[in-house]
Amino acid sequence: MALDNNEKKILLSEKDMPKQWYNINPDLPKPLDPPINPQTGKVLSPDDLAILFPMELIMQEVSMDRFIDIPKELIEIYKMWRPTPLVRAERLEKFLGTPAKIYYKNESVSPAGSHKPNTAVAQAYYNKKEGTKRLTTETGAGQWGSALAFAGNLFDLDVTVYMVKVSYNQKPYRKTMMRMWGANVFASPTDKTESGRAILAQDPNSPGSLGIAISEAVEDAVKSGGHTKYSLGSVLNHVILHQTIIGLEAKKQFEKVGDYPDIVIGCVGGGSNFGGFSFPFVHDKLKGQKIRIIAVEPDACPTLTKGPFAYDYGDTAKMAPIVKMYTLGHDFVPAGIHAGGLRYHGMAPQVSLLKNENIIEAVAVPQTTVFEAGIIFAKTEGIIPAPETTHAIRVAIDEALKCKETGEAKTIAFNFSGHGHLDLGAFEAYLDGKIVDYEYPEEKIKESLEKLPKVG
Repeated sequence: MALDNNEKKILLSEKDMPKQWYNINPDLPKPLDPPINPQTGKVLSPDDLAILFPMELIMQEVSMDRFIDIPKELIEIYKMWRPTPLVRAERLEKFLGTPAKIYYKNESVSPAGSHKPNTAVAQAYYNKKEGTKRLTTETGAGQWGSALAFAGNLFDLDVTVYMVKVSYNQKPYRKTMMRMWGANVFASPTDKTESGRAILAQDPNSPGSLGIAISEAVEDAVKSGGHTKYSLGSVLNHVILHQTIIGLEAKKQFEKVGDYPDIVIGCVGGGSNFGGFSFPFVHDKLKGQKIRIIAVEPDACPTLTKGPFAYDYGDTAKMAPIVKMYTLGHDFVPAGIHAGGLRYHGMAPQVSLLKNENIIEAVAVPQTTVFEAGIIFAKTEGIIPAPETTHAIRVAIDEALKCKETGEAKTIAFNFSGHGHLDLGAFEAYLDGKIVDYEYPEEKIKESLEKLPKVG
C-alpha cells in the first residue's frame, strides 16, 4: 500500500501500543563481555549492583528473554504521549529535490520534550515498587534530568540531579523544568561530593563532563545511608530495553503504510535513543533483512569512530562498573559543544558490540554542519530540533542527497529524539556566526586512554 500524499503522519491507536519491550541480548552475534566490579576486579554479580539499582532492573540488565512485558501501570502512563507519530518529511524531501522518502519518529511530543521519559517512568516505577525514596542521577543537556524529574513527580520520589556545568550554564531553562517537577539540581562538579571536590581541586574552572557527573550521582547514592538509588539515562542494557518501544512502534507504522526503511539513523551519545529506535530493525538485519543502520556522533567526541573497543570505567572517579565498550577514556573531558547529551566518553556495550561486529555503521560530524541541518529542518518541517537530534538530521539529509545523485528512491528513517525549544541560545549563537567546530583532541584522548584499566 502506497502512502497517501495527504497522510503525512502515520499514527497508531493506543490499543496498538507495544505491550512488551524488545531485549536484543539473545540475538546479539556473540555474548557481551562481562562487566567488572571496580572495587574487586572480579566479574560483576547482580548482588554487586543492588546498592545502585532495584533488583527488577538488574534482572532486566542480564535477561536473555527476547521480550519483556511492560507493566499495565506503565502502559497507562505511556498513554500520556504514546504512541508517537511517524512523520513523512515531504517538505524536506521537496527542498532537497531527492527521490528518497524521509520519515522521522517524533519523540519530542513527550512531556519532557524527548525520548528520555520512556525509561525514566519505567525506572521510577521499579524503584518505587522496591521502596526507594530518592533517586540520584547525572544529566548532560538536561533532557534526561528533566525526564527523571517528571517521572519522580509521578511516583512521589525525591530526585537529585548533577548537571554538567557547561550545560547548566548554557541551558538554564532545563534546570527550571527539573525544579518545577520537584527535583534538586546542582552544577557538576560540585563541592558536595568527594569526587566533585577532587575535580575542583585539579581544575576550579572545570566545565564538567558526564563521567564526572556520574561519579557524583553514584557517590551520593552509595553514601546516602539507604532508600536512595542511582538512575542512569543511557548506556545500560535495561535503559535501551525500555527505549525499544520507539522502534517497535515505528515498525508497526511502516507496516501500516506498506513501507520499510533502507536506512535507519540515530544520533548517539550513550546509545539509548539510537538503540531504542534501531534495535528492532537490527533484529531484522540479523535475520537477513538488507538495511543500513547508522549511528551519528559529534566530531568533538568521536567515541565509536576514533575510540578503541576496550574495558573502561563508566565514570571519572572509577566507581561505576568497568565495561567493554568503545571509549575515549574515563577522564576525557570533551569540548563544550551544545549537543550536551552526546558528550559521554563511552558507548553502550550493546551498541559497541554491534559496531565491532560491523552490524551497524558510525559516522562523526562537525558542529557547524549539524546546526545547518537543524535550520533546514526547522524551515521545512516547522519543528526546531535539539542539537543532539540535528546530528541524525544531518546524516539523513546527506543520505537523501546521495539518492539525488544516483536516482535511487530509498526510504530513510531517523529518530527525532527531542525538540530544541530550550536550546535556542545555541541556535542564536549559530545564526550570529559564533558556533565553531572543535578539532578531534587526539593528544588529550591519547593521554586519557593510557589510563584504561587492566582487565584479564
